[in-house]
Amino acid sequence: MTDRLPHEKGFHISWDQIHRDSRALAWRLDGHGPDDGAWRAVVAITRGGMAPAMIVARELDIRTVDTISIKSYNNQERTEARVLKAPDATIMGDGTGILVVDDLVDSGKTLELVRKLYPRAHFATVYAKPQGRPQVDTFITEVSQDTWIFFPWDMALQYVEPYRGKD
Repeated sequence: MTDRLPHEKGFHISWDQIHRDSRALAWRLDGHGPDDGAWRAVVAITRGGMAPAMIVARELDIRTVDTISIKSYNNQERTEARVLKAPDATIMGDGTGILVVDDLVDSGKTLELVRKLYPRAHFATVYAKPQGRPQVDTFITEVSQDTWIFFPWDMALQYVEPYRGKD
């Protein structure tokens, strides 16, 4: 059965699950910042990194939060990654003490671009695929490269046929 649609080998994430996994990410990062274990700021990679970054910032009591907007997809088609909006340069510097948070590292192209801009930042994702893992310093759950992750902000409730089809 190799002719599967993306939803047939999907990993569906609920709001509860992304919250639990993002908290686990925060716990894993706690005390590992360069300033006596503290982090100076959290930078979310928009849009997927915003919910996990907010949870990490709350759990670690980090009040300085910014975003970097990278476009690397048109719908489900991968494109060349490019910066649409950069974080505040006075906060960022070379990235020292900064947590860059995203929901997922897939191919690693997005994080590769951000890492070139801020080489000393710490890169954390909730989920990681094998091809992108070298670009991540900390993550919670690894999924196979051919798994499509469905995040709660991308979903609506509707009927889905059983995996093996109809009787």
